[in-house]
Amino acid sequence: MDSLGTSQDPAAPGARAQRAEPVGAVVFDLDGVLVDSFAVMREAFHTAYAEVVGHGEPPFEEYERHLGRYFPDIMRIMGLPLEMEGPFVRESYRLAHLVPVFDGVPEMLRELRAQGIRLAVATGKSGPRARSLLEQLGLLDLFTVVIGSDEVERPKPAPDIVLKALGVLGSDPSRTVMIGDAVTDLASARGAGVAAIAALWGESDEETLLAEDPDIVLRKPSELLEVCVGASRTF
Repeated sequence: MDSLGTSQDPAAPGARAQRAEPVGAVVFDLDGVLVDSFAVMREAFHTAYAEVVGHGEPPFEEYERHLGRYFPDIMRIMGLPLEMEGPFVRESYRLAHLVPVFDGVPEMLRELRAQGIRLAVATGKSGPRARSLLEQLGLLDLFTVVIGSDEVERPKPAPDIVLKALGVLGSDPSRTVMIGDAVTDLASARGAGVAAIAALWGESDEETLLAEDPDIVLRKPSELLEVCVGASRTF
């Protein structure tokens, strides 16, 4: 397994993800990759659970295991009321000003753009909520497109959201990477034929993510620059 900064260079001979073409586009998950939204997500979930279910301990740890999926899909999987979406979204908007960007992310994004690499977001959030958050953080203009799970027929782990990003970006899968912090991100990337990169700087379950054998593993945002704009610009 490649682990940039921990074992071998992803462009080195013998690396599993060998591509002849340089990286031309990057598709990002949002939560846990670009922004550290877990504290806000936890509070919004607790509030929604208290309002709609009203008893017992909110099963947030179970909810975390399904991150990357669309919120209504998670509710169905967990057997929770779909009515939780309303207060969850309300609280997520109300608390959005508390969501920080991970250290190094703005600089990494701007350098990728400066190198001519096209950027997209493919998130489990709804499109309007994702775009609102990125605009508030001053990052929205760095992306060619931001796609939410409500804007495709089949959300992650299906490949639809990544395929839609590829279409808008005009990028070939062989020149595109997808970076996420959840198993659903890796599955969506592979279904779309793009390299699957695991981001380990958030609160992701590292053991579970590594068990999916991602093409490349990154432990800080700046390492993505070596993958995309390093000496070889290939992976």
